[in-house]
Amino acid sequence: MTSKAGDSVGDRPYVVVLGIAQDAGYPQAGCRKACCARAWAEPQARRHAVCLAIVDPESRQRWLVECTPDFREQLHQLDSIAAPKDKLGLDGILLTHAHVGHYVGLVHLGREVMGADRVSVYAMPRMGQFLKSNGPWSQLVSAKNIAVRDLADGRAAQLNERIRVTPFLVPHRDEYSETVGFRLEGPDRSVVFLPDVDKWERWETTIEDVLSEVDVAHLDGTFFDDGELPGRDMSGIPHPFIAESMRRFGGLAESERNKVRFLHFNHTNPVLDGQSREAREVRAAGYRLAVEGERVEL
Repeated sequence: MTSKAGDSVGDRPYVVVLGIAQDAGYPQAGCRKACCARAWAEPQARRHAVCLAIVDPESRQRWLVECTPDFREQLHQLDSIAAPKDKLGLDGILLTHAHVGHYVGLVHLGREVMGADRVSVYAMPRMGQFLKSNGPWSQLVSAKNIAVRDLADGRAAQLNERIRVTPFLVPHRDEYSETVGFRLEGPDRSVVFLPDVDKWERWETTIEDVLSEVDVAHLDGTFFDDGELPGRDMSGIPHPFIAESMRRFGGLAESERNKVRFLHFNHTNPVLDGQSREAREVRAAGYRLAVEGERVEL
């Protein structure tokens, strides 16, 4: 079941989307092209970097999946959706990898801003070591603003008695850390979060098998199609194009295609305009585009 923020979901835990754009957000700094013109002119068209929150209304616990450059706005948005039980109101942060749009918001937890007290940061081994060994992140560790919690590929971590998360390794540009997606499981339903991955063919796991095992899948939709970046060889940025994914999943049952929520849109991606031809094409084919504020019950 999906709903918009503000609808009643009772005491069931849920996931809420706090950002749908690529690491740089939308519009992107320095972009004076037509793709960002509308968002510069119309603040309501702007979108945050990709991020989910996990909320358990019963225990009043909240976790972020990713800690983006838009952390300030996203935490405020989360406060308006699910009131915190204490000053900070974050029981943990889960990180997929060490590309800037996915972890640099951690700076807000430091002494210069929130002065957090040992917020749990769930990270894979290389990601955790990156934080411990490189400033300014290492200062967050030494000052006990954050506490790094180790994750392992394919091993579930229990966030509380009702919610667990399982990281799984995926191929991507791993300059500073490995890259994972997350399977998020509640009492009744499960969600996959996979914002960054190389082409589906490069992954030893079959994405269709992943889809078959969950209720909703938030998948990498960075670019709509080849040629989106004129003058650049896009093979060097090997995300699965939305058009490729739609062709690949085209033979699946409608119920399977309905699980897909594309996100992590680059500022050049035409689906950022929900009324564009490309956005309409996605919806007509039975897929969905993630929307900020949308939530999924677990």
